[in-house]
Amino acid sequence: MRSTPKGEGAGLWTALAAPGSAALTLFFIIPLLLVGVFSFGVINSLGQPIIGHTLDNYRAVFQSYNLSPLLRTMLFTAVSTVVCLVLGYPVAYLAVRYARRAGPLILALVILPWLVDYLVRIYAWQSLLAPAGLLPTALAHLGITAPQIVNTSWAVICGLVYGYLPLMILPIYAAVSELPAEVIDAGKDLYGSAPAVFWRVTFPLTRDGVLGGCLLVALPMLGDFATAQFLGGPNSTMIGNMINNQFTDAGSQTVGAALVVALIALLVLTLAVAMLLARRRVRLLAVMAKAGKPEPVAEPTEMAAAL
Repeated sequence: MRSTPKGEGAGLWTALAAPGSAALTLFFIIPLLLVGVFSFGVINSLGQPIIGHTLDNYRAVFQSYNLSPLLRTMLFTAVSTVVCLVLGYPVAYLAVRYARRAGPLILALVILPWLVDYLVRIYAWQSLLAPAGLLPTALAHLGITAPQIVNTSWAVICGLVYGYLPLMILPIYAAVSELPAEVIDAGKDLYGSAPAVFWRVTFPLTRDGVLGGCLLVALPMLGDFATAQFLGGPNSTMIGNMINNQFTDAGSQTVGAALVVALIALLVLTLAVAMLLARRRVRLLAVMAKAGKPEPVAEPTEMAAAL
């Protein structure tokens, strides 16, 4: 078979990458740059954004009426991510370790709700939690007075967990699937109790799946606005709602652009922390490999120095 010259192969890959690169530049990079430019702009007498060089929009971002939703978004995201991890890890672990052939079926049932539009699912939760909804009505038949759930922060957190839980389960399922059963059995012989085996063997070996799941869940949560809009109240507004209001109701697109830049900065910070954690884990694994010791669980001085 005739080998392809190096220059010809490079040209072929460049030609194949050109359409995707053009689409990415046209529909992602250029709009993002425009948002950054207009975040320094002003609004003219017709209510339209024009290019400027003011920092007033960024000063508005850190005003209390915008800062509070930003901090609330971070809190909702953190709580919802932890709840997704607590609920998703057992589902993924049981589906791999104990469900056997039914594991893919469980995974399919987890993904099945995603075939329905996100807004439809949020409307369903609104109908479920409303004062005259299914849950309060069922509790009333049992003689229990249902507390106010919809239009509260708890309803928003429940909606976020429901909406993004599959994104936590999938990477953990993949990580647990790659974990040999012999390793867990060896951990039982070494540590005895199930909690010790989990925390010192199973969880460290599936940490990459956990980190991936947390990223897949947290990043879209930070920009979510539909959940808070339909399930929350005035005291549960998220930063996505503020951005939506600036571009639709308030008419201050330049402030909205500054909010978008602030949200992007928050997303980049989250990714940077995740990459730092992943890099530390790679260094730890490199130390283990150099020492010729099996993963995971001793904590020698060399490993501590690597961290």
